[in-house]
Amino acid sequence: MVVFVFPRLVTMLPDKDGPVAGGGQSPPGAEDPAVSLFRDYLRLRTVHPDPDYDGALRFLDRIAEELELPMKKIEVWPDRVVSIMTWEGKNPSLKSILLNSHTDVVPVFQEHWKYDAFSAFKDAEGNIYARGTQDMKCVTIQYIQAIRRLKAEGHRLMRTVHLMFVPDEEVGGHKGMETFVKHPEFQKLNIGFALDEGLANPGEAFTVFYGERNPWWITVHCPGSPGHGSRFVENTAAEKMEFEAQIKQWCKEAGEDITYKFAQKHMNQDVTSTEESDPWWSAFSGACKAMNMRLEKEIFPAATDSRFIRAVGIPAIGFSPMNRTPILLHDHNEYLNEQIFLKGISVYERLIPALASVPAFPDEV
Repeated sequence: MVVFVFPRLVTMLPDKDGPVAGGGQSPPGAEDPAVSLFRDYLRLRTVHPDPDYDGALRFLDRIAEELELPMKKIEVWPDRVVSIMTWEGKNPSLKSILLNSHTDVVPVFQEHWKYDAFSAFKDAEGNIYARGTQDMKCVTIQYIQAIRRLKAEGHRLMRTVHLMFVPDEEVGGHKGMETFVKHPEFQKLNIGFALDEGLANPGEAFTVFYGERNPWWITVHCPGSPGHGSRFVENTAAEKMEFEAQIKQWCKEAGEDITYKFAQKHMNQDVTSTEESDPWWSAFSGACKAMNMRLEKEIFPAATDSRFIRAVGIPAIGFSPMNRTPILLHDHNEYLNEQIFLKGISVYERLIPALASVPAFPDEV
């Protein structure tokens, strides 16, 4: 059994590849407990098609107890639970800050991996190999450890901060965030600004995503004799509505009784402001500048749960503090270096108070 404790109480000495306690300072030469906690989380097999969500919930329950934060669980779909830890601010009537992450990870093809994809193996260079190291279990633990440090230092933030852990992001989010943003419990969170996942950057800069593409997942049903079926061309530059009209025409020309339906069809084009006059962006970018971080603003090349958050009118930024790191989400041999991971905790330790200190808006007074 892994024992989790407050950092100010005790530090456990870990074996290089073994579990340790949650968030204290490690002796010289020992693995940082935050890294060990990260590796423990990576070992949970929250992998599709049958994620161990119960294991993730038990893990998060223990963290909430450590941090002395209340945990609320909302079953948004059978066996699909959204968990929320809340750190109440000094002025809980103000709009809150959401730190969102998903607990599920994509499948692996173990024959293409150097190491067991759920062993969280760490090599001599400090690279940790496991499914979810970049997408996005690193961010989950970085949020947690940043809050742990802030609380241990006696901070009390002005705005309330919610840490949200959602299921099923990797399969479209319908049984997770897409449904939850319409739930009364989501409205009660009174969210003003959200952080969610981003991507690694191989260079010195950190990538920030203020919008993303709209996924279209289409199922076409065409009864008839089996045979070769050509797939649609990827990365088409065609306009979306023209593309749907083309699908309709193909089905019409192919014969009777042919139908198609969208497993997902998102049309929302909302983006989050990155103007310096915007208070949320000013707080985010200002904190990054104070840490000498160079930001590169982009539209996310795929889709994350941020699209559902923006669709209900809440500004959201996709951000994973991983620079000097190859982009390996969903790839074989996904890894993250422990030093990059640890620096990310320090980044959130500055970002979270900056966002939670944004002055009250006129409609909040």
